[in-house]
Amino acid sequence: MRKSKWSLLLTLTLVLSMFLAACSGGGGNDGESSDGNSGNDGKDGGNTDVPQVLNILESAEIPTMDSVMGTDAVAFQVMAETMEGLYRLGENMEPVEGMAEKHEVSEDEKTYTFHLRDAQWSNGTPVTADDFVYAWRKAVNPDTGSQYNFIMGDLKNANAIMAGDMKPEELGVEAVDEKTLKVELEQPVPYFISLTTFATFLPQNEEYVEGQGDQYALEDENLIYNGPFTLTDWKHEEGWVLKKNPDYWDAETVKLDEINVKVVKETSTGVNLYETGKIDRVGLSSEYVNKYKEHEDYKTFEEPVMFYLKMNQENEILANVHIRKAIQAAVNKEDLVNVILNNGSLAANYFVPKGFVTHPETGEDFREINGDLIKSDPEVAKEHWEKGLEELGKEEVTLEILGGDSEVAKKMDEYLKNQLETNLPGLTINLKSVPFQQRLDLDDNMEYELQNSGWGPDYADAMTFIDMWVTDGGHNKTGFSNEKYDKLVKDAKTTLTSEPAKRFEAMLEAEKLLIEEEAVLAPLYQRARAQLWKPYVKNVYQNSFGPDYSYKWAYIEK
Repeated sequence: MRKSKWSLLLTLTLVLSMFLAACSGGGGNDGESSDGNSGNDGKDGGNTDVPQVLNILESAEIPTMDSVMGTDAVAFQVMAETMEGLYRLGENMEPVEGMAEKHEVSEDEKTYTFHLRDAQWSNGTPVTADDFVYAWRKAVNPDTGSQYNFIMGDLKNANAIMAGDMKPEELGVEAVDEKTLKVELEQPVPYFISLTTFATFLPQNEEYVEGQGDQYALEDENLIYNGPFTLTDWKHEEGWVLKKNPDYWDAETVKLDEINVKVVKETSTGVNLYETGKIDRVGLSSEYVNKYKEHEDYKTFEEPVMFYLKMNQENEILANVHIRKAIQAAVNKEDLVNVILNNGSLAANYFVPKGFVTHPETGEDFREINGDLIKSDPEVAKEHWEKGLEELGKEEVTLEILGGDSEVAKKMDEYLKNQLETNLPGLTINLKSVPFQQRLDLDDNMEYELQNSGWGPDYADAMTFIDMWVTDGGHNKTGFSNEKYDKLVKDAKTTLTSEPAKRFEAMLEAEKLLIEEEAVLAPLYQRARAQLWKPYVKNVYQNSFGPDYSYKWAYIEK
């Protein structure tokens, strides 16, 4: 999302800041993303006399098209449209058949057997079970350096392979024959089919990938596709085009002939393009919400996507828990969401979002049970700040916030600077605004102090938010390490899988430790989007995890 789900890694242009992963986010100057009228009216068709062309915006470049290396919302969105895994997300985020026509599950729920359909890559090569085996082994191979390899941790031997204790060939995945894939898990995973819709589980053709060498996935001509669309005209930092893939196994379902994507970082530019009919949706920042909220094309919707300040504990100042707790309490989040964002986003004093998952026995929302874990309070902030400075032997400190380079991201970071400097005496904040890809690189190398970051879910389970912060986790990148936290996550993934209530309670406890006790993050808000969306665009499905949208069923009806 690292979406997720994303992160689910999006930029803060509309939302202000990008996920770093599922996902970490980075996307959406298109206004975030929209349900595109999610309208199911007329879902079977579209006027064939109308050009089936969708025009949209993104606020960031595609960082990579290598599915095992992707970490962000922009890449995951493009991969979801150009590649096909075993399953893909359909209407209401339900997994629907992709390369898999069907599957069986063993009695102990630890072995899945997938039966693949006849399909081919865009170069005419058949898609086979070996393509999945190759890609999944590549993802868990520590030499690959995939930040999202942790999402495959439920596969048999995956964690040992990632730790360097076993070989990739020992992963619990086997091509029984060209059309039969057997997958073994360490323990039952109730959301495993949902997991297979995620980008890291996509197939790759070994012969083609190895033939491209280090040029693989760097340009559109260094890729092959097995999804609804193919990527063409990829002009870095400018945009790209998705064209209907005539070789896609379900091509007759795909109505759109083309999706034109333009990279635009300024909301004003996007709104002008929308008003002049050059694009079909746009995300709105605060000042435009007031202007357009009565417009017939205006839409808002809440998402299970979290934004927060990430704090690098390898920094001497941020290694102090009182300093981190001071930063948590210093920002007026109500003004942030009501004035700076003004798009329906919710002030957040938590990390697992509202309305995302419920207790398996009581049906209570995760948030109802854990409630607010912290609060915005200048006096509390000042108290922790003074304790922290005293322990550090300092009277003044300087910290830097790393953020995105979009118009809205910059406005938000200016607000955070003002709040922190006003409520924490002796603090000076410097701002560093960089393009999305550079942010990913700086985060990966932990070359930041404070970072305006976001995360969307990769699958429908609280674990997609919780397991990010285990020691040396691929998306941790904070220096946080806690044995109790690691054990809670491990238990929830192993010994407690047969006891859903206890598993859920372990994740509740982990969130409290993460936010309330250790102050690893300073939560800011749970995102909502405000957009303008052309009413003639139909059947764009919005997703709460994984890629923001599903365009396979979309069409234009003017």
